[in-house]
Amino acid sequence: MQIDELVRAILAIVVGYVVGGIPWGVIVARVAGGPDPRSLGSGRTGGANVLRAVGPRAALASGLLDVGKGVVAVLFARLLGTGLVIEILAALAAILGHSRSPFLGLQGGRGVSAGIGGLLVLQPIVAAVIVPVFALVLVLSRYSSLASLTASAVGGIVVVAMAIAAPLPVAYIGYGIAAPAMIWIFHADNIQRLLRGQERRFGERG
Repeated sequence: MQIDELVRAILAIVVGYVVGGIPWGVIVARVAGGPDPRSLGSGRTGGANVLRAVGPRAALASGLLDVGKGVVAVLFARLLGTGLVIEILAALAAILGHSRSPFLGLQGGRGVSAGIGGLLVLQPIVAAVIVPVFALVLVLSRYSSLASLTASAVGGIVVVAMAIAAPLPVAYIGYGIAAPAMIWIFHADNIQRLLRGQERRFGERG
């Protein structure tokens, strides 16, 4: 890799992380005149907590902006002409930034929305598969965390299967493993509460 390529690769990954770290949940809640979503529920900045803090419209706005993080990360890498591997790393960086935001002392969300945004650019077909999976599990269980865990796992399996079967480049195997693994790690406390039967259901306040 030449120096110019290395600089563009590093820039794409750093921008992916910084964009991923923009705390839209906190910003939207503040603009809406509500409490910091980190003071409620799981203490995170994602849509479920924004819903608890300021209602469905703000939660939808926050969620769409978080999806935009992954979209911007991949498109910026593509604009720089970095190639698929760096686009994937930028998408992963956005997930990391979303959950470990440099603007919130390494706090944040769970990375799901940013992950969906990255997939919308990298593989929109897979994104189209996992969104209804998320919605179905959420409707049936009313646990947003369980819906996120299920959708990310299904998405990872689909991506890896497509890469092994050769419709997708082999680099997608790394994404199909790394993205769900990160999301599951960021849901560690949710998983513990689910196992104990103490997880809050979607829409519950407090």
